[in-house]
Amino acid sequence: MVGGQGGRPPLALSTGPQERPANEGPGHGRGPATGDPEVDRLLQEVLDRLEVSSNRDQVQDMLVNVARLAKGRPDRLDLKIANAALREMREGFEVFAPYRNTRKVTMFGSARTLSTDPLYAQARELASRLASLGWSTVTGAGPGIMAAGLEGAGPEHSFGINIRLPFEQVANQFIVSDPKLVSMKYFFTRKLLLVKESDGYAVLPGGFGTLDESFEILTLLQTGKAEPAPVVLLDVPEGSYWGAWADFVTDEVAGRGLVAADDASLYLITDDVLEAASELLGFYRNYHSLRWVGDRLVIRLQSAPTKAELASLSDEFSSVCLPDGLEALPGPLPNELREDDHVSLPRVAMHFDRASYAVLRRLIDAFNALPSAPPMPGGLPLPARQRARQH
Repeated sequence: MVGGQGGRPPLALSTGPQERPANEGPGHGRGPATGDPEVDRLLQEVLDRLEVSSNRDQVQDMLVNVARLAKGRPDRLDLKIANAALREMREGFEVFAPYRNTRKVTMFGSARTLSTDPLYAQARELASRLASLGWSTVTGAGPGIMAAGLEGAGPEHSFGINIRLPFEQVANQFIVSDPKLVSMKYFFTRKLLLVKESDGYAVLPGGFGTLDESFEILTLLQTGKAEPAPVVLLDVPEGSYWGAWADFVTDEVAGRGLVAADDASLYLITDDVLEAASELLGFYRNYHSLRWVGDRLVIRLQSAPTKAELASLSDEFSSVCLPDGLEALPGPLPNELREDDHVSLPRVAMHFDRASYAVLRRLIDAFNALPSAPPMPGGLPLPARQRARQH
């Protein structure tokens, strides 16, 4: 870890403002029922026999849904899809569980990029630089940009989430025998892991799959269905791919009012590996993570802002800090304390409007640019947006 940075909390995808108790003892009797009291009793016995106490409510919900699925007499294909998806998620969670406190970037790009292409070198160099600063790289484990990222990261800092296709793709040589490789049948379970286990995203030019992944990530960030994270769209010097993409998004998408102009703050386009690394690591310079507690959004930081800094940010971002601005908390809230959720970190709370996630991203940039924020890790320069705020 670099600069006091640990990984994000285990759940990267946002679950929204409503929370349920995380720990409930055996026999608590809460949660949904199957409709059959005897089946409900047997499920409780199963939970007791398995000695499930932590997150028992979630495990119970899963068993209830299996029982309901069985009662519904679904066809075999439906069951095979549900079974395979659950199995793939379980296997993926088990692979990543020991590395939850390791920062990771997910790298996307074309499987057709040759090792002689300058884009390949860009991807490899970025992954190598991030690995030297303690970050790992996650890719789809195939050829092209996926291989470049894992080659640059090296075995210790590499993760692969492969997809089984009839015409491609075999895991690349840099991950094929690594225990940190997971193989998936379904794109949706693969994409879930690629997002859930990541602290940032680096996207290089690619085809339909890369564009699909890019827009899905931006949609998740725009709608708050994924926690805020940096997105770098990386090209080569004088490359035109992302510039043409940005023209389309600006002229045809934002120009028609289909997205807000502010949504451009969700990503950075660059052709410089150093700037890409600064954007990714600089996002966590001061910002650590966030979570909903009741109807309040709690932002955890590396360094507590001063009263003057907090007052200034409350004024600047008053449109999304409803109604009383930003509040410095004296310590973790009861839910955080009970779950031992980064209890030593300073935190700020707000009544967020639950809609303006691009503005929330700018607020995070502002926290990172505060004079009270820690220095950039690894001697990296400040990201462009943080430099702009300081001038």
